Amino acid sequence: MALKKKPVTGMKDMMPKEMEIRDYVTHLIKETYKTYGFTSMETPCVEHIENLCSKQGGDNEKLIFKILKRGEKLKIETAKEENDLVDGGLRYDLTVPLARYYANHANELPAPFKALQIGNVWRADRPQRGRFRQFMQCDIDILGEASNLAEIELIIATTAMLGKLGFKNFTVNINDRNILKAMAAYCGFKEEEFDEVFIILDKMDKIGAEGVANELCEMGYAKESVDTYLGLFDEISPDVSGIRYLKEKLGDCLKSETADGMELIISSVESAKECDFNIKFDPTLVRGQSYYTGTIFEVTMDDFGGSVAGGGRYDKMIGKFTGQDTPACGFSIGFERIVMLLLENGYEVPSTGAKKAYLLEKKLPKEGMLHILALAKADREAGKKVLIVNMKKNKKFQKEQLEAEGYTEIIDCYADSYDQLS
Repeated sequence: MALKKKPVTGMKDMMPKEMEIRDYVTHLIKETYKTYGFTSMETPCVEHIENLCSKQGGDNEKLIFKILKRGEKLKIETAKEENDLVDGGLRYDLTVPLARYYANHANELPAPFKALQIGNVWRADRPQRGRFRQFMQCDIDILGEASNLAEIELIIATTAMLGKLGFKNFTVNINDRNILKAMAAYCGFKEEEFDEVFIILDKMDKIGAEGVANELCEMGYAKESVDTYLGLFDEISPDVSGIRYLKEKLGDCLKSETADGMELIISSVESAKECDFNIKFDPTLVRGQSYYTGTIFEVTMDDFGGSVAGGGRYDKMIGKFTGQDTPACGFSIGFERIVMLLLENGYEVPSTGAKKAYLLEKKLPKEGMLHILALAKADREAGKKVLIVNMKKNKKFQKEQLEAEGYTEIIDCYADSYDQLS
């Protein structure tokens, strides 16, 4: 069987230029989020299959890389269904593992717990621009905080992080699942119909209001309800006045604390934000994961034409492990999409110190080698990044490559003059 050089479909090899940016972004994320009180933690990449298939991950549960049982537990001959063969899977996000982690360690953790987790996840998805089958996720979550302070801090911290990478004029779109439900109830849809209605509404940015109306009518919903529903969206402004309008218009269908909480979040973020961006109330925002119970948000960028970060409140997930609900809210940066945009825009990692290279003539004696190693040691102690490499025949081209990599000081080390270097 011939060996294959290319990586598995949907996965990729990382070249040095990309790794330099990825390492820098990872470091910046950790340092930024720690200034907001978030603490690094980690969960295994493999989760119990029961947890991954608990009907909380939406369509992601259809994309699980499942793992066969091992050793004597794997009995293919007598297996009657998939559960006889599978007991684990690669995590498709970091939220379900975090909920299990918190349920297992809550007594050892502070309250509220501000978690920072960066790690790879896997989905058997169709690869496309900015989307892979193995990709890095970066999540911050606040567990045990029921007030809207959680949403406010998550949005401010995430946008501050994006600002540090030079992103400007992006938009935080925000909504609440309870507002979605209130609008649907006001228009005559039944509670058991909400999920189906929201799935169609989520296509608004792709097929427009007319397309949404046609699909809802084709599904058998009353035209009067559909017309009233879509008419509401035309009347709502994308700011706090739109929230106030819905609070008055929807009456008893919308709890006042939901509307007041949304207004508080938007007003607070606008007042305390640390970089230039817009925050917009978007009543069409749905987000696919079924575990969201309240506020939901996404960050969009014109340069990308889609979401580069998203999250929301999921107050019921931890309770599925413990039997007692725990307030929880999180925000995830689309790490791969951020790195992709930085690469496409020619982003250069800020210099953190001088880079120096020693080019060694091949006939350099042992004493010369020891002398250069001692000089390099002193350079590193002085904070420089030092490369020692043998001199190539085409020294001019070699130096051009090193200069392109950021080496500002390149020293030729010849056998008859090395002792003159200091």
